[in-house]
Amino acid sequence: MNSLQLWGGIECTVLRAGGEWRDQLLDTGHHDRETDLDLVASLGIRKLRYPVLWERVAPESLDRLDWSWTDTRLARLRALGCDPIAGLVHHGSGPAYTSLLDPEFPEKLARYAGLAAARYPWVRDWTPVNEPLTTARFSGLYGHWFPHGQDGRSFLTALMNECRGVALAMRAIREVRPDARLIQTEDLGRVFSTKPLAGQAAHENERRWLSLDLLCGRVDRDHPWYAIMVAEGVPQAHLDEMVANPCPPDIIGINHYVTSDRFLDHRVALYPPETVGGSGGQVYADVEAVRVPLPPHYETGAEARLREAWERYNLPIAVTEAHLGCREPEECVRWLVEVWHGANRLRQEGVDLRAVTVWSMFGAMDWCSLLRRRDNAYEPGVFDVRHDPPRPTPLAEAVRALATTGHFSHPDVEQPGWWRREDRYLAGARLAAHSGD
Repeated sequence: MNSLQLWGGIECTVLRAGGEWRDQLLDTGHHDRETDLDLVASLGIRKLRYPVLWERVAPESLDRLDWSWTDTRLARLRALGCDPIAGLVHHGSGPAYTSLLDPEFPEKLARYAGLAAARYPWVRDWTPVNEPLTTARFSGLYGHWFPHGQDGRSFLTALMNECRGVALAMRAIREVRPDARLIQTEDLGRVFSTKPLAGQAAHENERRWLSLDLLCGRVDRDHPWYAIMVAEGVPQAHLDEMVANPCPPDIIGINHYVTSDRFLDHRVALYPPETVGGSGGQVYADVEAVRVPLPPHYETGAEARLREAWERYNLPIAVTEAHLGCREPEECVRWLVEVWHGANRLRQEGVDLRAVTVWSMFGAMDWCSLLRRRDNAYEPGVFDVRHDPPRPTPLAEAVRALATTGHFSHPDVEQPGWWRREDRYLAGARLAAHSGD
């Protein structure tokens, strides 16, 4: 097995929220800086998740495409010897002439994918839809993003459209390049809970696999979600088509954050009001699992989630987003190094784990509000774009070392990250654990 690789990624979300378009490439200024790509390559990164976004290339019609920006950027990457993983939809709902609830979304996406593949036949790796399950939840179940659905039918319709779109897009891409690879990203965070909420946690933990199960052809008539999806209006013919003609990822890409693993607690008085929500008539607090003193057998973190994905699918895996939004840059380095070490341990166990992707090279804007507000709240990445040219952060040294040698050591990294320290717990959660409640 080849050594673990370090990949890079550019935060490139384009979506609609509250009647406004958000474009991270504009918000972080990457749209205007071709020299950003030279900065990426200077660190030794040779594979980069990069946008070839439908919303940007064909915003008005699939008959009017403007490839100029993408042509220039992909040509520069090629000259630098950096292979792109081309992303077509990144948390969005497509251009204004479609949406995740459009019955023709899959076919429209496939048409765009075929055009993109014909334009760039030298590109082998593709992600037609980033995090389909997460996007469907935020757009169809929680109402955060367009089309702002808040019901099971919208959620499952959106998810099915995305997964069919991935399958049809890869079919179109492979008509141009038969050996094209699907790098399918998803956040597979696990939910833990108090005993009264065990049913809700089990429901969400089965749901988190749904996009990958669909692509792998597993959602047959015996699958626990098959009947649910049919009851919510998903056509049986589409489900059966995914079983008959699966589109398994060539590499499963897991995007894992310190916020990915969750804990549900029915004792809402112990938690801040903003953490309280509910589902199905149940009211509960939903907090980051790392904020709660869980029993040792409750494994949180990227390593545990990667192992679960390997055991479920036995397909090659990569970490496709490793990022920590934090004011202390040393903590961001600790997070990346922890994920890197965990990935190497899994490889020693025999897991086919290909890479860890540092995310995002040039930071992100307003993700603390899930892009629902324009606060100009910027999180630096490997480079800080508040300087001209973008200034390397402490992450850059670690990235260069990991990308070129596979190793990085520094006294600061030897200290535990905040998610490993005893002072991380919420006061109410600590009190509950101490009282034995």
